[in-house]
Amino acid sequence: MGRDVVAETLFQLQDEHPEQFAALDLGSNSFHLLVVQVTAGRVQVLDKIKEMVRLAEGLDRADYLTEPVALRALDCLERFGQRLRDLPAGNVRVVGTNTLRRASNSADFLRRASAALGHTVEIVSGREEARLIYLGVCHAIEDEHDRRLVIDIGGGSTELIIGRRFQPELMESLFMGCVGLTRAHFTDGRIRPSQFQDALNHARQELEPVERAYRESGWETVIGASGTILAVQDILAALGIGHGAITRSGLDEIRRLVLQARSLESLALPGLPPERASVFPGGLAILSAIFDRLGIERMQASTGALREGLIFDLLGRAQHRDVRENTVRDLVGRYHIDDKQARRVRETALSLLAQAATPWGLTDPADKTTLGWAADLHEIGMDIAHTQYHKHGGYLLQHMDMPGFSSRDQRRLAALVRAHRRKFPVAESMFNGAEGTRIQRLATLLRLAAVLHRNRDSRPLPHVSMVVDEQSLCLSLPDSWLRRHPLTRLDLSQEAEFLSAAGINLRINHC
Repeated sequence: MGRDVVAETLFQLQDEHPEQFAALDLGSNSFHLLVVQVTAGRVQVLDKIKEMVRLAEGLDRADYLTEPVALRALDCLERFGQRLRDLPAGNVRVVGTNTLRRASNSADFLRRASAALGHTVEIVSGREEARLIYLGVCHAIEDEHDRRLVIDIGGGSTELIIGRRFQPELMESLFMGCVGLTRAHFTDGRIRPSQFQDALNHARQELEPVERAYRESGWETVIGASGTILAVQDILAALGIGHGAITRSGLDEIRRLVLQARSLESLALPGLPPERASVFPGGLAILSAIFDRLGIERMQASTGALREGLIFDLLGRAQHRDVRENTVRDLVGRYHIDDKQARRVRETALSLLAQAATPWGLTDPADKTTLGWAADLHEIGMDIAHTQYHKHGGYLLQHMDMPGFSSRDQRRLAALVRAHRRKFPVAESMFNGAEGTRIQRLATLLRLAAVLHRNRDSRPLPHVSMVVDEQSLCLSLPDSWLRRHPLTRLDLSQEAEFLSAAGINLRINHC
């Protein structure tokens, strides 16, 4: 596909009306913005903007993102915000990676960043980052059927993915990146052989736990992404080495030249962008260690990366091919969830949402989607134990790897499942503030749906009508039906007590 990854790519959105989509990757070294236009199934790049922000430099020893670097990042986001201002929220995805995963004050930065951009910023897990990188790389190369090892060296983490076509099979995100390793081993600005060897050993140690699994899995081709790998390819091209590929001997020659420079300030290799020189030794050490520990002889570089993966993930959602749906379906099967019961609870929860959406401010499409998934998965914890299964389910959903889900998506889903029965966990942080009110209201709807279907009866419920205001709701059910279901009447009475403790007044109207 050449150097311009997304340009002229055919996709299956067949609307003739042009529509713009944007992806913004808040990396530990650089921020990358990609804006594309989709017309009649053709994806064409409109804008590619990159700024070297070096966010990872702002983390102090307590992993606190310092204010000068935070302000530098926010200034960049305000500039990007001008380009994104007029795009619909559903057409934009902004993700933070390793540095924001680590930062102890990331919540405050995310709030300020979202305000600067005019769009929500989310954090993705290391493995979700790996999945998106693989997706971006695979759209950038010829659609072969070979087994691929994809490597991405970022500012704060390194992702290794093995897969075939568009399906990743083995994914890891390692805690090492070009910014972090350079800061750790070249702190005085000097480049000594002993320092480079220390950086190389550091990278080898990080690779040791995963080395065997990757070697045993095997691959046919190796593809590298990220600024470090593209810089290595450009240096080798400028030196006339490698014939378009990255090789062991080529890396050895670059290492010789880097050590010859003796300092970061003097590092000026042909083909190396000046703005990358200050973090290049760490990236080179990581790449050299990967070649060494995984036995790689030859690698091709690709411009496809996280931002391209985000674009194609967005297009998949627009085309109703959301990978999150597949994730939920997989979990239903893996944890032996009663899908018939889940479907009953889902239908009732969404029916209640339709009645409460406007007065309770639950009109965002994500509210309906999240509530539906929570209903699908509300019994996931039963596979561990029936006792306190809502707590088991909440824990699982908060901490497991869930392809397609951001950290925020997972926390919301986990909170709903955790709160769907028994005592309402109002003291937990997810139920505080404006976002907490939204989750509390969604959880209330899920709780009521679960109560109404507690007997697991396959017969349909009578019509359930509901009227809500700020802190109360009135549920109307036929009196004759309630008389035939005395246990449900008791359950609803107990539910009223649980909700009362959360400041919600539930009344049952016999009609």
